[in-house]
Amino acid sequence: MSLLDALARTIGSEHVLTDADVVRGYETDWMGRRLGACLAVVRPGSSDEVAAVLRACADARVPVVPQGGNTGLVGGGVPVGGEVVLSTRRLTGETVVDAEDARVTASAGTTVAQVQAALTPHGLELGIDLASRDSATIGGLVATNAGGLRVPRFGHVRRQLLGLEAVLAEGVRVERLSGLRKDNSGYDLPSLLCGSEGTLGVVTRACLRVWPLASQRVTVVLGLDDLAACVGVVRRLRARLPQLECVEAVFADGVEQAVALGARRVLDRRAPVELLVEAVDRTGRGDTLLHDVLAALEDTAALATAVATDASGRQALWERRERQPEVVVRLGGTALKLDTAVRLGQLPAYELDVRAAVAATDPGARLVLYGHVGDGSLHVNVATDPEHAADVRDAVFDVVRTHGGSLSAEHGIGRDKRQRLDWVRTEGEITVMAAVKRALDPGGILNPQVLLPA
Repeated sequence: MSLLDALARTIGSEHVLTDADVVRGYETDWMGRRLGACLAVVRPGSSDEVAAVLRACADARVPVVPQGGNTGLVGGGVPVGGEVVLSTRRLTGETVVDAEDARVTASAGTTVAQVQAALTPHGLELGIDLASRDSATIGGLVATNAGGLRVPRFGHVRRQLLGLEAVLAEGVRVERLSGLRKDNSGYDLPSLLCGSEGTLGVVTRACLRVWPLASQRVTVVLGLDDLAACVGVVRRLRARLPQLECVEAVFADGVEQAVALGARRVLDRRAPVELLVEAVDRTGRGDTLLHDVLAALEDTAALATAVATDASGRQALWERRERQPEVVVRLGGTALKLDTAVRLGQLPAYELDVRAAVAATDPGARLVLYGHVGDGSLHVNVATDPEHAADVRDAVFDVVRTHGGSLSAEHGIGRDKRQRLDWVRTEGEITVMAAVKRALDPGGILNPQVLLPA
């Protein structure tokens, strides 16, 4: 019996896709930069079916590429040639909200927006939010240890993860979904699988912390002279404003591009950089949040300021920041989306060095910087031409390395950065990671060209 016949018998022929037009969307990343080819796309509907698919592929020694919402930016979910793509989009079982223990259990194919919709009637919300909330799946968030907009307050997904269910390469199911806050009983397998980018197992369900729904939100945009001034504001806010949740920066050129795409101007004076600050009250104990925010920002040398407390006003302030991911795509040429991180104090010098390195490598490149200043993360987006793309990327990575930073703040390593993993991880760490990979995936079938160097 062929592998395709075995898979069809296991999950139904209607969920084993081979038609070229049908599978094309699974073979291409959302930016259209990577186009691979797969043997088939399989869409299991339960963890048992995931296990059966992996057993069949392991027996046939055919590699498997797990894929969630296909919103990744480092090639980790796109096939190269001949693999089976295992889509988790049908893993959309019931989302279980436990309001008493402040946790939610959701299937891997459920989107962030769908989980949030289930939480809202209970007066709860996730500590995770990101621009791709309508397409990014819970399984994908866990697999990549995603970051997003609320990291300054809640941290990455790993800090929100209370448990998970996953299936290992040979079909063994690992389940730890008790959601206990204290359980010191051996290795923390959920934490190990979180951030493994589909190389150790396929996440099928996850249990996450949840938080009281915000009773008040205050959003402020400050026009500042430079990134050094932004860092100064961040330090001040960390000391004075415990309700701080988001700190985002957009530079003047990115603001202009976002306005050209339809975003509104909110400052009465243009500034070299706009710093967006959001603070949240989840206690419902009073109406002091606006006062607390303004007091924390007192004496800040802002060129201009805009403040909003209502939903529509806050949306207007967020608009220029949330349009940034699409800006570089609209500039034409080859779009590089590099997520980097350095220590907070290094950010101003790092920004200047990145700008100089890109200009020296390709004077015609268009550079758009923005980022999560609250956690030292700067997205380096470059519109260049195919001839210069690799050199520009290497130049940026050289600057990251010089500043002791990370090549992957939140997107993951994927295929794109695997040969530079030793720039940010020691030889000993990589040796241990490879040993874990061999132990959990002895046949090497799960995402074999992702994360670990060749």
